[in-house]
Amino acid sequence: MNKLIALLGALSSLFGLNAAALAGEYPTDKAVVMVVPFAAGGPTDKVARELGVVMTKHLKQIIVVDNTVGAGGTIGARKVVQAPKDGYTILLHHIGMSTSPALYRNLGFDPMNDYEFIGEVADVPMLLLSTKSLTAKDFKELLPYIKANHDKLSLANAGIGSASHLCGLLFMSTIQADFTTVPYKGTAPALTDLMGGQVQLMCDQTTNVAGQVRSKAIKAYGATSLSRLTAFKDIPTLDEQGLKGFEVKIWHAMYAPKGTPKPVVDKLVAALQASVQDASFRAKMAELGAEVATPQRATPDSARALVQSEINKWTPIIKKAGVYAD
Repeated sequence: MNKLIALLGALSSLFGLNAAALAGEYPTDKAVVMVVPFAAGGPTDKVARELGVVMTKHLKQIIVVDNTVGAGGTIGARKVVQAPKDGYTILLHHIGMSTSPALYRNLGFDPMNDYEFIGEVADVPMLLLSTKSLTAKDFKELLPYIKANHDKLSLANAGIGSASHLCGLLFMSTIQADFTTVPYKGTAPALTDLMGGQVQLMCDQTTNVAGQVRSKAIKAYGATSLSRLTAFKDIPTLDEQGLKGFEVKIWHAMYAPKGTPKPVVDKLVAALQASVQDASFRAKMAELGAEVATPQRATPDSARALVQSEINKWTPIIKKAGVYAD
């Protein structure tokens, strides 16, 4: 028995040394793969690629983006859960990390327990939009118009579980009015029909609709942030127009597989902390209409608290709506 205990102790020490050695060497000349569970060119991909450039500098190792798409981001998220726990595969995901548990009956991962949290990265705000032919001049007129005509109105979104879908669900829940939702395969066709008047309302990210709003091809009735957007200071928030506390931000956070050694996670956290304070990254995000996380938010504890609070927020809304993505 004593020999067995000694053997187990030696093995434990050996594995501990291996983990410590891995952390001490990390990162080596092996590239770090940042999995983005959405298509190239989309809002999350844009955030990831700009972050990858600046984080490469601070981590002192190249970071490459891997777009693993499908099933509302869940395929890419599962890929990271199953990856080696060595710090060379990380995940950049958005608000979908907190809505997936309610949307998918067979998710295949646990957002709160299958990852090491690294930190928050950036938020992309949204706008409540309409086709330009809608007669309501502002939100004060829009709200009674919606309530009087909700059975004649349709609300477009970019697909079940998308940011625009979630925003629409929260909006309907908040104003206590249900109307027809029309899911599309992406923002582009939804926006085309909104401009053409085939659908009347939509909620979408500023990075997708800034040009159309500025050219007045569509109307913007309010921002879903709690303070006015720097890029759209003339558009009031929905909060200041009477929907107190209404906020939908498409936040992005970074994760590693559960069990990644803490010293490795600490190095990733340090690189993220430096990146969110990097002037070049902040400038690029401003161009996209995104708001970079503060250093206080770019931490494991803050990211974990955010995901849990967002799960608590969205689960009852999604379940009340009775929508599922599978």
